[in-house]
Amino acid sequence: MKDILSILDKAEELENNPKPCELENKILSTVFFEPSTRTKLSFISAMYRLGGKVIELDGGGNNSLKKGETISDTLTMMGLYTDIMAIRSPHEGTAKRASEILDIPVINAGDGANQHPTQTLLDLYTIQKEKGRLDNLEIAFVGDLKYGRTVHSLAKALDKFSGNKIYFIAPPEMQIPSYILDSLSLEYEVLEDYETVMKDMDILYMTRIQEERFDDAEDFKKCAGKYQIDKEILKISKPDLKILHPLPRVGEIHTNLDSTPNAVYFSQAKNGVFVRQAIMSLLMKDHTKPVYDGVDKRCKNPKCISQIEDLGGKWMDLKGKKVCFYCEK
Repeated sequence: MKDILSILDKAEELENNPKPCELENKILSTVFFEPSTRTKLSFISAMYRLGGKVIELDGGGNNSLKKGETISDTLTMMGLYTDIMAIRSPHEGTAKRASEILDIPVINAGDGANQHPTQTLLDLYTIQKEKGRLDNLEIAFVGDLKYGRTVHSLAKALDKFSGNKIYFIAPPEMQIPSYILDSLSLEYEVLEDYETVMKDMDILYMTRIQEERFDDAEDFKKCAGKYQIDKEILKISKPDLKILHPLPRVGEIHTNLDSTPNAVYFSQAKNGVFVRQAIMSLLMKDHTKPVYDGVDKRCKNPKCISQIEDLGGKWMDLKGKKVCFYCEK
């Protein structure tokens, strides 16, 4: 929790007192193997606002991966050219793999359906600005909770603050994974309908159903469009309800909510610049490499980077459980 609060404090400092020369002559590499608008552009904006420079890897296939180069070798080369790296990949644990082999700070900008820690930090920053606290809140997560890495990361972060309660609202096919629930100590409920609890919510965190994460198109069709909100929801909610969304939205939030004081998803996206400035600023001053406990059996997660590149099994202790060093499953 101490690390989280230090980042949020630094973000507030940089929002109120910009430091345009703090990372002068430093170079950020953005290595994005998946599409991104807000995350990638906010990292670039953040680095420029700190006086640094940016180089980008073309994630559309115009790189040496197309020639058969491994992800690890591509990351190694990018690390030689830059001072800090932000990486997004469909393979879970890729950022952890990068941090293992590079001598520069590595930021996880989203790894598959696993985690999205920088999004979580800007979510927390937004909640803190809007509600004045990060504890004793009732939060509803609605939509794709199975593959929604933003939800996975934010639930774990909220667990560090006392008195919070989370409502996980999704169809059974899209419900929060059991390994996330097992990691939580806060109070929570697993539901399929949000209307019965909306009167108690402080935060409504909407997510889109992510078609690109589905292996079966029929499963996607069952869930698509299930949760859609508009101004009518304000009739059954607290007057000061705040609605967040990691974006992009694809129909789950009507545009008639955009002009209400309850909708904070666009300011939430703007907050990403300040938070990512803070993360880069702090990492450039204090960078330590992660370590694993030992080598054992291979991870069974088929989407883990250790499977993609045959890295064997590396394990670490997480709250008393042995989990994969890369994907933490």
